[in-house]
Amino acid sequence: MFYLHLLLLAILQGISELFPISSLGHSILVPAVLDWPIDREAPWFLPYIVVLHLGTAAALFVYFWRDWFTLLGNTWKVRGRVSDPQARLFWLLVLGSIPAGILGLLFEHKVRALFGGFSVAAVFLMVNGVILIVGDRCKHRQARHALESMGWGRAFLIGCAQALALIPGISRSGSTLVAGLMSGLDYAASARFSFLLATPIIGAAGLLEIPKLVNHSAALPEGLLLTIIVGGILAGVFAWLSVWFLMRYFHKQEVTALRPFGIYCLLAGATALTVHFI
Repeated sequence: MFYLHLLLLAILQGISELFPISSLGHSILVPAVLDWPIDREAPWFLPYIVVLHLGTAAALFVYFWRDWFTLLGNTWKVRGRVSDPQARLFWLLVLGSIPAGILGLLFEHKVRALFGGFSVAAVFLMVNGVILIVGDRCKHRQARHALESMGWGRAFLIGCAQALALIPGISRSGSTLVAGLMSGLDYAASARFSFLLATPIIGAAGLLEIPKLVNHSAALPEGLLLTIIVGGILAGVFAWLSVWFLMRYFHKQEVTALRPFGIYCLLAGATALTVHFI
């Protein structure tokens, strides 16, 4: 059952990392509520999470490979001139990655140590729900414009919103989706920018932790290394399915695309608190 729970956690990671419902919040709340025998302080747990993140990042790269090929190719071709729409989008993504990159390197462990408790994660999951619902309402007040014409300041603010995901319960995709909507993007453009923006951050976070994975691999219990590898594959598969679904969902929804997720977060956070204190 222990290995089964680890694989279920991988599936949960793959889904909740891209759905606007906070993967970190769910990785804290779900095992605790369902009493899964997973020790988050065990030396193998961080390497396992690293592999899950690498699986998620790989899924994003696979899904958006044409976008990245075009962005990088055009940026190189025009020598980075922002007059080219694709090169401009590339630099918007670079700018948007800076806040989360810097804050993650400097404060990630401090923030998660401070806010990583069960009750705090549940409360911030409810806060995340409020953010999503408010974002839907604010969307109607903004004029829509093309992604490539978004201003530099707005791209930076979306990057700042991404950094909020350091707090368990606050969704990376949810915060950037709402920031995109409030910047004048429609659902589809905001989702595309959000997922493109998440790709290097998630990938870099995993790559930076690979030395820890290598150091702990020799001391892993028998059978755990295979479970970790399978978990990474599962996280990648479900992440790809999630982004496939969400991109089509946001293309079709024109009114309240985030509201169902916001309601879910409110109910899930309240339920987790109720179960925890009963």
